[in-house]
Amino acid sequence: MLSYSNWSVLTASFMVVTYLALSGVALCSVLYLVGAKWRFQVRDLAVSLYSLFPMAFAMLVVLLIGGNQTFPWIGHVSHGENVHMPGWYTLPLLAAREVIGMLVIMFVWRTFIKRQEVAERSDEDRAKFHHVACWVPFFTVLYATMIAWDFEMTLKPSWHSAIYGMQNLVSNFGMFLAFLLIWIYVLNTRNKLVKRVDEFIYNYLAQMMLAFTLLWMYTFFAQYLTIWYGNLGDERDRIDEMQNGDFTVLWWSMIALKFVIPFVSLCLPITRHNPKLTVAIAVCMIVGTLFERFVWIAGVNGTGTIPVLWGGLVSIGVIMVGYQLVRSTMARNQLIKG
Repeated sequence: MLSYSNWSVLTASFMVVTYLALSGVALCSVLYLVGAKWRFQVRDLAVSLYSLFPMAFAMLVVLLIGGNQTFPWIGHVSHGENVHMPGWYTLPLLAAREVIGMLVIMFVWRTFIKRQEVAERSDEDRAKFHHVACWVPFFTVLYATMIAWDFEMTLKPSWHSAIYGMQNLVSNFGMFLAFLLIWIYVLNTRNKLVKRVDEFIYNYLAQMMLAFTLLWMYTFFAQYLTIWYGNLGDERDRIDEMQNGDFTVLWWSMIALKFVIPFVSLCLPITRHNPKLTVAIAVCMIVGTLFERFVWIAGVNGTGTIPVLWGGLVSIGVIMVGYQLVRSTMARNQLIKG
């Protein structure tokens, strides 16, 4: 039996993979709705991440089978402890909404991708594409909120934050933007793309990374300040334990990697126009998000070990499977050479 800290690596990996699969189509939808012409540079690459959904679904099944290993509140409730959990927090209901939710998202996202491919063919096709594109942001927010609540917020019984779903979405979408920038840079520098992405895209993505860095700190501090001023034990305990417990190094590293370094660096135009510097900052944002996901999941009680070896093994496995899934999709769509 894996310790909770080790098992939390699986939960954190699921959140990361799911958000990467979710965010590609979400970005394309938003860029289309605001009329951003540079969407044509990145849309085919971005929607290729849809191919990660099968892996995300398999990981979801494993986590649901894990029961109280994944959801500690199940153990609290089953032992008759006096904790408050909403009536819809039973494992059968949770499993049903998570499975149905992911299947619905996969269907809507697949519809978006298919209609995007033929959107310029006729006015009728363009109208159909516009219709589904309008729905994507709503589905994104609803689904992201659901998984944020089920797999992170409610892990500690009675702990609740009204802004947590939005803060989680902003954080993970910022990670996706950082990943997309690194991905484009690697493909460009290795000359793997059939059609090279133009250099100005790095600056555009860097500006969005800066915006989501500020949004993340705004939502993070809004939540933190509300809890700190309220000074209620049930709310303060979780924050204090993450901040001052066994994972304090990861907590403060998260602040530095997700806010201090990106904000100070991306404010400068010279940084945003230097691809190598933006890639370095993107790496910081991704690592910071990995720390954030793990601390929120594993640090519910502030105790545990940092599973470096297990985390490395799981990460390697996820990267290898994800690489093969995305690469096969890109090759099938003739986006890469060879």
